[in-house]
Amino acid sequence: MNGIPLAHALLLSGGMFTLGLLGVLVRRNLLFTLLSLEIMLNSAGLAFVVAGARWSQPDGQIMFLLVLSLAAAEVAVGLALTLQVHRQFGSLDLDALSELREGPE
Repeated sequence: MNGIPLAHALLLSGGMFTLGLLGVLVRRNLLFTLLSLEIMLNSAGLAFVVAGARWSQPDGQIMFLLVLSLAAAEVAVGLALTLQVHRQFGSLDLDALSELREGPE
């Protein structure tokens, strides 16, 4: 890997993963939570590609294709569930949805 040092690329991947994790923990909108999960998956894919390029092995790219297909499936299922939740409850706020789950006391 002649262009970018391994440490810089892994630092970028770690930073992206941290931003995605913060998005999952802080944001209360279902759509933004799915977007944050997508950022986390892309950062893991970047780490695989960087590690594979460091040791001149195609394994990192193969794992990235696996992560990419997993992310595509996550987006398809997640967006379908998001649309159904919005149609049924009229909101994508996770706090409001958790309050709807609780029954009468």
